[in-house]
Amino acid sequence: MPTTVGILGGGQLARMMALAGARLGLRVRVVDTAADACASQVAPLTCADYNDFDAISKFADGIDVVTFDFENVPADTAMFLASRVPVFPNPQALAVAQDRLEEKQLFQRLGMATPTFATVDSLEELQAGILTVGLPAILKTRRLGYDGKGQIRLRAEADADAAWRSLGGVPLILESLVPFDREISVISVRGRGGEFSTYALTENFHEHSILSASLSPAPRSEEIEDTAITFARRLAEDLDYVGVFALELFEHEGNLLVNEMAPRVHNSGHWTIEGAITSQFENHLRAVLGLPLGSTQALGTSVMLNWISEVPDALPLLAEPLGHWHDYGKTSRPGRKVGHATLNGSASEVSDALKRLSAGMKRPSQIDPVVAVLAPQLQ
Repeated sequence: MPTTVGILGGGQLARMMALAGARLGLRVRVVDTAADACASQVAPLTCADYNDFDAISKFADGIDVVTFDFENVPADTAMFLASRVPVFPNPQALAVAQDRLEEKQLFQRLGMATPTFATVDSLEELQAGILTVGLPAILKTRRLGYDGKGQIRLRAEADADAAWRSLGGVPLILESLVPFDREISVISVRGRGGEFSTYALTENFHEHSILSASLSPAPRSEEIEDTAITFARRLAEDLDYVGVFALELFEHEGNLLVNEMAPRVHNSGHWTIEGAITSQFENHLRAVLGLPLGSTQALGTSVMLNWISEVPDALPLLAEPLGHWHDYGKTSRPGRKVGHATLNGSASEVSDALKRLSAGMKRPSQIDPVVAVLAPQLQ
């Protein structure tokens, strides 16, 4: 009888896991607080509050293993399920990733450099933190923030009062604003038996603090790549992590600073669906089920374009021989991730395709920075 995987969260990541699971003959069930969660289009959905343990217990009946598709699932819910069915990644890893302070402290304990930071629980601590961290800096909620939410940039000491009035009342962290040369991510997977593998480094581009495009393999030096992989392996082993995760890093003057981890499949790894032998989604399922991991080898150069707020006209992309289209089936909403597209081929082929798309798209700003990074590789 096919194995059944339960997923906490029914967004696009769960949707893509369910599609990958179908290829493996798996049954997938999801639970989400929204009745119209987009994963429900491809897998049975239980609509319930994550703190409704009666509903969560019923959801777990007949499930062989549980995972999650976003890091804001309550850790208590994961722990509750772990007493009934295997849960991977483990709830402890989830809990650490939910608190930016604990996460930064873990990175430093493992010998990874991070931006300078300070705990902020009062206006006085914010003012003291500015002196310690320096300006410019970013004030962030320790929990629940993502895609630029729950964050305020401070440029001068006079900004402190307004920032505190906006975010105060919950635990905060103040982080130095790093003038990084680029942001890269390393998508890694660790199996139940400790097997570990990484995908090619990915360079990420943002608009309004939301990922707009990813390029992989990222132009890299051997030293940068080795350091990124060492950091990822060190973190996975310390947390006894099982599954796929992303480690986001800033490259600054030839050194790497760890920004944050995502204990799940990740937006910057969407390119792996067409651009790697085994996608991050299939490898995550393989890992949590204790199956052999698939090859993470890249198949040429890949660029992922993220569709934010609304899906653009699909025809230009579908007309590209290298193009792959993904519509998440979501309604349009400002700031919402509603789909993506991937271009995969040689570096020159991908660059040419991007230039053609840029000429006909409303947002060439999404494409032109990627073309600029590719250009030196084509000389």
